[in-house]
Amino acid sequence: MKRTTKILIALAVLLVIARLLLPYFVLKYVNKTLADMGDYTGHVDDIDIQLIRGAYQIDDLRIRKINGKIKEPFLYIPKTDLSVEWKSLFKGKLVSEVETYEPELNFAFSDDEASSQTGAEVDWTAYLKKLLPISINRFAVINGKIDLTSLVTQPRADLSLQNFQAEIRNIRNVEDKSNKLPSPVIATGDVPGYGGTMNFSANMNLLKVMPDFDYNLRFSDIQLVKVNELAKAYANLDFERGTVSVYSEMAMLDGKLNGYLKPLTKDMKIFKLNEHEGRSVGKFFTELVAQAGTAILKNQKKDQVATRIPLNGTVDDIETAVWPTIFGILRNAYIEAFKGEFDNTITLQDALKDFKDDYKAKRAERKQERKEKREERKQERQEKREERKAERREKKEKA
Repeated sequence: MKRTTKILIALAVLLVIARLLLPYFVLKYVNKTLADMGDYTGHVDDIDIQLIRGAYQIDDLRIRKINGKIKEPFLYIPKTDLSVEWKSLFKGKLVSEVETYEPELNFAFSDDEASSQTGAEVDWTAYLKKLLPISINRFAVINGKIDLTSLVTQPRADLSLQNFQAEIRNIRNVEDKSNKLPSPVIATGDVPGYGGTMNFSANMNLLKVMPDFDYNLRFSDIQLVKVNELAKAYANLDFERGTVSVYSEMAMLDGKLNGYLKPLTKDMKIFKLNEHEGRSVGKFFTELVAQAGTAILKNQKKDQVATRIPLNGTVDDIETAVWPTIFGILRNAYIEAFKGEFDNTITLQDALKDFKDDYKAKRAERKQERKEKREERKQERQEKREERKAERREKKEKA
């Protein structure tokens, strides 16, 4: 046997051994990385390496909160695929893509730290970089589930998104580098607890610490009877039938927000004359007045009550305008019914305009402050001159 052949066989044997041992070492490294994440800890059952595809798969990833009262893990992913994004590699960019299959994310909100599980205490990007040192350019969720427990605590209201599908592309801005919002985002899901659906689409710039975005969000056909516990607690009424859909557009640039919410109810009924069980006299008149108000303010032809609530401000301080909201109700009832669709009136330029207006306002405010300070200094100089004149007059009189 030739020496070259022996060398090739030896290399092949080494590659086979390395391929067999590599998953073991990677699994050990991953579990060591996930073991200590502050208030959380994680574990992976198995890892499969696919060298030819430049990928590895993680099986049964679980992350749970340490010393928490919540039984469900914060995150459970039966299968995660992490690989090189080959189409970007052909463009000279070494980036990766991640696909998660049937993930479950369980949030819990509570003033009690042991009963709270939000993940806010951990810098998840740091651990993700350890698991996949190549920057992620695409992230996808296939058939996921998100549970929000005790989103409202009194009375308790949970929200669950099931059949959740999502995809974020071009995170590292490999394409469309001149685009201010280069990363498209789409997400859909069912809201079984309230009988509706959710649709979200956006363009974002995720390379900033505070991302810029322009999104459309729609919750469709939420059953009003499903929110009766909240309605009873906060409005002392309940619904007999009807649906509500909520449409929202929002743009944010450098922390400045501009957008709207458009709630639209259909076939809503509140008051029922022969309802006797559990209804107090106060609740009777509250529902009667609410039903009368609905009859007055609804669009009779479309059988809907709707309005458009403008939103603007900053991330820390979002303001709503009262009079445009009231006018929106009247407009829907007596002028023109709102349509169950997006208005398509909000763009990034609107947030930019507000940002520029805010900048101009602050600049004008600073200019006014400088003017006032100049006037104060001028007044002080005038007073000092008057004092010196008075002193000179006194000296002359004494002389």
